[in-house]
Amino acid sequence: MTKEQLFALLKKNPIGVGCGLLSLALAAGIYFRGGEVPAATEELTQKSDEGSRLAANLQNAAQLKEQVDTLAACEKELQARLVYASQTLTNYQYFYKLESDTGAKMTVISQVPVAPPSKNAVKPLFTSVPFAITMQGTMPQMIDYLRRLESGARYCRVMSVTCGVPAAERGGLVTLALNLELLGQP
Repeated sequence: MTKEQLFALLKKNPIGVGCGLLSLALAAGIYFRGGEVPAATEELTQKSDEGSRLAANLQNAAQLKEQVDTLAACEKELQARLVYASQTLTNYQYFYKLESDTGAKMTVISQVPVAPPSKNAVKPLFTSVPFAITMQGTMPQMIDYLRRLESGARYCRVMSVTCGVPAAERGGLVTLALNLELLGQP
């Protein structure tokens, strides 16, 4: 087929030739742009997730000021209830006040030393400050002392309790030995 015959065929069937060229161009476009579809889908997914996250942030930010104020008040209360391991005398005053309020007699009180954390360990935000206490008094005084510890000004966790009455003195004073921890900071 010569050039003249080819041009004559093209002029004779312009719609068929145009459709064929258009089909070839579309096929080439699909072939070359087909690899971009997964990337575009992934980008759409990321943008949709980010949009959902931002919408949730806007919805949750409605009461943000009140929530921050509540957290600040809770933090202030927490700081007021903490003890500090280095302030032994101040820590003892808490137990002496409980002793005077209940009428029980404290015979032994000691702040148990805590082993220092290793050098590579992360410094904890809070720590427990252990105490060993021995008291004598009547049973109602001991129960009142424990209740005041439980609902007192400090966060307290009783680790062990030993309560007893000497065999010779069945109607006498009760002896209470406590091992407890107060929430504090180093």
